[in-house]
Amino acid sequence: MAVILDGRKLSEKIRSSLKEEVERIREKFKRAPTLAVVLVGNNPASEIYVNNKIKACKKVGISSIDKRLPENTSQEELNRIVKELNENPEVDGIIVQLPLPEGLSCREVINYISPEKDVDGFHPLNLGKCVLGLYEEGLMPCTPAGVMEFFKEYKIELQGKNAVMVGHSNIVGKPLANMLLNANATVSVCHVHTKDLKSYTKEADILCVATGVPKLIKEDMVKEGAVVIDIGISRVNGKIVGDVDFERVKEKASAITPVPGGVGPMTITMLLYNTVKAFKLRKELESNSLHRR
Repeated sequence: MAVILDGRKLSEKIRSSLKEEVERIREKFKRAPTLAVVLVGNNPASEIYVNNKIKACKKVGISSIDKRLPENTSQEELNRIVKELNENPEVDGIIVQLPLPEGLSCREVINYISPEKDVDGFHPLNLGKCVLGLYEEGLMPCTPAGVMEFFKEYKIELQGKNAVMVGHSNIVGKPLANMLLNANATVSVCHVHTKDLKSYTKEADILCVATGVPKLIKEDMVKEGAVVIDIGISRVNGKIVGDVDFERVKEKASAITPVPGGVGPMTITMLLYNTVKAFKLRKELESNSLHRR
């Protein structure tokens, strides 16, 4: 039976390390890294996500600014608030919780966030650095970065392996495919228009799935001994399920992430990681600027 890739356990390990680093930062700079979270409207799911992020910040010692805006907030007002946060030297990371209410442009607000404070890793500049493998210079999208942590923690070899990414979103599928490619895997990207999906997934040594289609991946679609990373999450009959038929596929895979308890916890953990990293990168830039003077 497959090794269960435990996202909660790995998340706690990384958060413990981050907590120690935040304490050192607070001691040296007399303040902790600070994350500003902007929520527009009162989408219940978004409110839960925002509250969970703020709680996670508190547990590792990261300061947070919680900005709640009404449903009828205009694009101009939202941009103005993001601009204020960009210019605030006490703010290190900014996220605008998605989705936004109808009439507001996700792409416009993402582009408006300073790349140095874009801890979601969605800004085109950060996505470009992801494509080029310049991970140390930019802030990587949290979910793909969390998936790569599983490979590192469980010593799963990627070089030379056939990797299949099912799903090609800008925030998960495309950046994760590039991270796998930069790790020297041979990568195929599949999506809703792919013909004969099974012919691709059956050849995957590493199978990553992010479609939001419950139990899309069946046992007969998985190669014996494959590593299966289930990034999808849906609610079916009151139960949380992923994109993979977990109970059947775990008998065939060599390693698999559960849903819940797999990739999910790692996404918020990598947001915390990016906030600390953004603080350090900005301090490094300030230091370099002083040296040049």
